Amino acid sequence: MSLTLDTYRLLGRSGLRVSPLALGTMTFGADWGWGADTDEARKLFEIYVERGGNFIDTASMYTKGSSERLLGKFTCDNRESLVLATKYTSLRRPGDPNSGGNHRKSMFASVESSLRQLNTDYLDLLYLHVWDFLTPVEEILRGLDDLVRQGKVLYVAISDTPAWQVSRMQTIADLRGWSPLVALQIEYSLIERTVERDLVPMAHEMGLGVIAWSPLAGGVLTGKYGHADLAEQPVTASREGTRKDLALAQGHLTERGLAIADVVKEIAAQLGKTPSQVALAWTLQNPDVTAPIVGARTSAQLEDNLGALDVAFDAAHLARLDEASAIDLGFPHEFLARNRSAMFGGLKVETR
Repeated sequence: MSLTLDTYRLLGRSGLRVSPLALGTMTFGADWGWGADTDEARKLFEIYVERGGNFIDTASMYTKGSSERLLGKFTCDNRESLVLATKYTSLRRPGDPNSGGNHRKSMFASVESSLRQLNTDYLDLLYLHVWDFLTPVEEILRGLDDLVRQGKVLYVAISDTPAWQVSRMQTIADLRGWSPLVALQIEYSLIERTVERDLVPMAHEMGLGVIAWSPLAGGVLTGKYGHADLAEQPVTASREGTRKDLALAQGHLTERGLAIADVVKEIAAQLGKTPSQVALAWTLQNPDVTAPIVGARTSAQLEDNLGALDVAFDAAHLARLDEASAIDLGFPHEFLARNRSAMFGGLKVETR
């Protein structure tokens, strides 16, 4: 059955309804050298919303604040019908150590800045953006809960954090009666499947909806790169530069990545779809994924991405994609899988 942007899904352990594809706005603004200007960004926003989309993803530091500021202009007429998600953590003022991090001072200041830039009284969803390995979890959780009690934030979530830490935080929140985490934003694609080891199963058990960033692996799964694009020297990760540099630095543009992209192109040709649509649709096959994030720079790219909602795989297609992108789950997962029959004495025990 085909999906549509108004085939809404519940976000984790909440009653919040969101679209099955989120609109990523890291491309809103040309401050990093490769984004969409104001007019093109408005077109992207309007296409998404007119099709029934309601889930908008941004962050305090995207395109040096331009992403939030543009959204503040675009959402002035329909703010209530949208689910606006932003993030805090990244340094906002060079040289000021407290203008970034997971701690309470950074959290509250970043939220106030986001409220001003987004021209809104509240945030629907606030993510801790990146784990800093410094701040006590109780400080973070109590700060998030205080923001919810103040009405400045409705739901809280987390991104790019070890699974054991997220599960610990969710348990503490439950025991203390603090606002629970409702979503986990992680990188997930045919090229990046290591999150299937612990992060995705943890999200399932702990009631967090999975929001997948970079489902096209930095553009590698669109099929636009070839072996000639592989770098001979290491590339330093930076958001400012070319998209190819970023794909190289993040480890997407490799021999393995290109091999997976070739299989995606083969299946796309068989289905009469584009590689982007096939790669995005694959993430939607996972029942634990609430919404992949699509981050287009042009209207044509966004229209193409939205076509992923119409892709229908058969078992052979999924098996081929799984074979091409399979990973070793490692210990204890592989060990338990090998020894399951012995542990249960030959009994057939179903797993989810």
